[in-house]
Amino acid sequence: MKVSFTSETIRAVLCEAAASAHEVCGLLRGTGDRIERAEPARNVAADSARHFEIDPAALLNAYREARNGGAAVLGWYHSHPSGSADPSATDAAQAAADGRLWLIVGGGTARLWQAVANGERHGRFDPVSFDVIGAGHVEKSCRAVHMDASGRTMTFTAAQGSPL
Repeated sequence: MKVSFTSETIRAVLCEAAASAHEVCGLLRGTGDRIERAEPARNVAADSARHFEIDPAALLNAYREARNGGAAVLGWYHSHPSGSADPSATDAAQAAADGRLWLIVGGGTARLWQAVANGERHGRFDPVSFDVIGAGHVEKSCRAVHMDASGRTMTFTAAQGSPL
């Protein structure tokens, strides 16, 4: 699976995560293998500092829009405010092996995962490389995108500090 994002979409998710001490979450919407936008959603988890649950109303609205010709729901995103951009054991326990994409942000880094049966991470997730499109340039086969404190975005072909 080859997926693409715009640099603006990745940057928006990284900035949203950086601005919150709680887990942020939302929907990845697009067409085919292109994620066209990340839609923030309210985190309705009882302990939103450590868990996420996308507001069911946002999910229903997104699926309704998709049925009426809008962008499909390709997956979800969420942050780990004090963790890494890797799926946690809790993420794996809550994920269905449905092929959906999970963009996870932690420590200023975003990584993309696919929820599958027998995945290499916690038996549920496989890493997904992706292209980042921005300003007339395409960064191909990224494994992670990192944004430093100044807001400058850098791409990496392998995630820092995380074995593939």
